[in-house]
Amino acid sequence: MALLFLAGSACFLIGPFPGYASVVGDTADAVTFFVGSVLFTMGGGLQVWIAFPDRRLPGAGRAAWWAAVIQSLGTLFFNRTTYQAMHTALSSPEYNKLVWRPDMLGSICFLISGVIAYRASKRHGWLPVRGGRGWWQPAVNLLGCIFFGISCVAGHVVPSTGSMLDQAASNWNTSLGAGCFLACALFTLLTGWTLKSARFRRLRKFREVVEQDAEEHLAHRREAAPG
Repeated sequence: MALLFLAGSACFLIGPFPGYASVVGDTADAVTFFVGSVLFTMGGGLQVWIAFPDRRLPGAGRAAWWAAVIQSLGTLFFNRTTYQAMHTALSSPEYNKLVWRPDMLGSICFLISGVIAYRASKRHGWLPVRGGRGWWQPAVNLLGCIFFGISCVAGHVVPSTGSMLDQAASNWNTSLGAGCFLACALFTLLTGWTLKSARFRRLRKFREVVEQDAEEHLAHRREAAPG
């Protein structure tokens, strides 16, 4: 799951840069977005599968399930949008501008998913509770969803002019959002820790309890040892 989200995020991170499109061409740039959206969908599918056993558990279990399902729905909307952009680039060789922008429905799904996951995380009011491995992930994930939402608004095409409100802002916010998702995926890939599954949270808690008991047992043995 982490590897798929990492690869998908990398596609959305580099795709909006004009320099990348200049080097690889508009067709390859459009394909990059489409591949990234497919990787997101595959990662989202695995996330749904991981969250499925705990979908009826109150609190973190139910939140992880709904966050995964809604996020996966958003990736499907991105599949549609990126495919349309790729089809345009493939069928019109003379078309020479970036046509992809975050889908409104996909961005809304991502934002709702991010809010659900953040609400289920440990917080002091609006702020996350510091401490513990990966405590920052829900906040950074939500920030990435917000960046995608801003990119969607900035990429709105004005009917009277046929141009985007702010293409540069749309591109930069897409890259920033992808960077947030990439950071979370990379952390999970390197450490094996994620806050997207209630089951994994219980395993981490069990591990912490076992490690604490082992340390206390060793401390008692040292105290009881002669000399």
